[in-house]
Amino acid sequence: MHGPASPGWLLVALCAATGVYCLLRMRSHVEEQRRTAGGEALMGFGMAAMAVPAAVFTPPSWAWPVYAAVFGAAALHALWSARAGGHHLHHMVGASAMVYMAIAMAVSPGHHGGSGVPYVTGALLVYFTGYVLLSGVRLVPVAAGAGGAAGWGDRPELSRACRLSMGIAMVAMLLTL
Repeated sequence: MHGPASPGWLLVALCAATGVYCLLRMRSHVEEQRRTAGGEALMGFGMAAMAVPAAVFTPPSWAWPVYAAVFGAAALHALWSARAGGHHLHHMVGASAMVYMAIAMAVSPGHHGGSGVPYVTGALLVYFTGYVLLSGVRLVPVAAGAGGAAGWGDRPELSRACRLSMGIAMVAMLLTL
C-alpha cells in the first residue's frame, strides 16, 4: 500500500484481527455464519497483506497477478453464491475491488497516488463509504439489544463490526491508491 507506514501497520493489524475472528466464526453452529466467514477471512487476510507499507516490504512482481487471480476467483464464487442471498453481492464487489487494487499496484508499483482509474476508484469509494455508513447504523440497534446465550462467535453484532472494520479499511486503502 502506498502512503505512510503508521496507518499501514494499523490497517494490517485491523484486517488481520478481522481475518482471525472470521476464521473462528467458521466453527459457528449457525449455518449462515459458516457460509460467509471463509470469504470474509480471505478478504481480511488479503487486505492485511496488501496494507503492509511499501517502504517495509515490496512484493515481487509476480505477487500482484496471483492476488488478482485469487480474488478474481473469489469474486466469481461470490457471484455464484449470490443466487442464495444478496449479501454475497457485497463479497463480489469487495473481491472485485481487491482485483482492481492488485492490477493498479502491478501497473505502477512504488508510485504514490494516481495509479488507479479515477472513475473506478471514485465509484468504489462511494460504494464502500455508503456501506460503512449503513453498517454503522445497522450496528447500533443490534449492540443496544445484545444479550442472550449465543456463543461469542455467533453474535451478529460482532460479525457486523468485522464487516464494518473491513469496509473502513477498504475506504482507507482506496484513498491511498
